[in-house]
Amino acid sequence: QVRLVESGGGLVQPGGSLRLSCAASGNFFEINAMAWYRQAPGKERELVASITSRGTTTYVDSVKGRFTISRDNAKNTIDLQMNSLKPEDTAVYYCYAGAQLTGGGAVYSFWGQGTHVTVSS
Repeated sequence: QVRLVESGGGLVQPGGSLRLSCAASGNFFEINAMAWYRQAPGKERELVASITSRGTTTYVDSVKGRFTISRDNAKNTIDLQMNSLKPEDTAVYYCYAGAQLTGGGAVYSFWGQGTHVTVSS
């Protein structure tokens, strides 16, 4: 199993910055992709940014140029640096990890508990 713990959410004014962090722990063979998702009230959960173990990143169009995802494979952590925040970025942000529990085994999905980000003046 993989446990994901997020931190760094909070209230910020429009144009401000926040940094989210996620740490993975537990018994697993390897973590493959990690990502940040978000879910705003009344909306479906959407992928914000992802990063592979080799460092390949993807971003949803609405955050390109403003958010940066990074990863430390040795520590099994990912961060999301969020700049120029907008009210529409308000959501619960969830950390995701796809992990193999055994070598050569299937990849399972694991989720954090979520951290709230509110962008408001």
